[in-house]
Amino acid sequence: MKPCFMSKIELSVVVPVFNESENVTGLVDEIAVALEDVTHEMIFVNDASTDDTETVLKALKDSYPALRVVSHRQNAGQSRAIRTGILAAWSDYIATLDGDGQNDPADIPLLFASITRADKPDNLGLVGGQRAKRKDGWAKRMGSRIGNNVRKWLLRDNTDDTGCGLKVFRRDAFLCLPYFDHFHRYIPALMLREGYVTEFMDVNHRERAHGVSKYTNFGRFMVSLSDLRGVMWLSRRARKPNGWYEV
Repeated sequence: MKPCFMSKIELSVVVPVFNESENVTGLVDEIAVALEDVTHEMIFVNDASTDDTETVLKALKDSYPALRVVSHRQNAGQSRAIRTGILAAWSDYIATLDGDGQNDPADIPLLFASITRADKPDNLGLVGGQRAKRKDGWAKRMGSRIGNNVRKWLLRDNTDDTGCGLKVFRRDAFLCLPYFDHFHRYIPALMLREGYVTEFMDVNHRERAHGVSKYTNFGRFMVSLSDLRGVMWLSRRARKPNGWYEV
């Protein structure tokens, strides 16, 4: 049940985390500072971490009333954690960012202002971040560049950096999308499939201060082979009704 003091939440920030105990305290504080002028909630989804991520987050709740902590009973991956957070959210608009601290929360208000501006397209579903200057190693940058180019060519999703975790989108639009593991990398393509408009803005990217990446180039490549085929099939099988009305 939504608390009465959160009855008019403008934005729900969903952050999936797995073994990020050293990063969550700073990230919670940065989100709170960045959104001090926006009525918001922070939903950190602990994906069955094996460190003390949950304990650290629970201790932060007294200092940050907007913080909510949701924990999976068993590890289910980043896509499921994002979906869990969105299902739990109370706002019509969702912001997502990675839990490693590399996305800059200071960029959230810019994306939120863009998706809620007065002259936006009626069917604008998502405003995504694209990392202008990535702070990852050479091998990771090259792997992502190749993967992004292949995906963009095959799916025609007009997305240069689908791996950027910082996105703001409509909750109702997200709930129209089919779910599958690793689908968070295809949210822009799936939004287009449902007839929504997507836009992108350059955002800041930072070096990881603590912990290690949960992905490797080889791991991403292997899962992307079947994922790309699946999203291509979904896109081909979509039939759009050009809107609907009730009589």
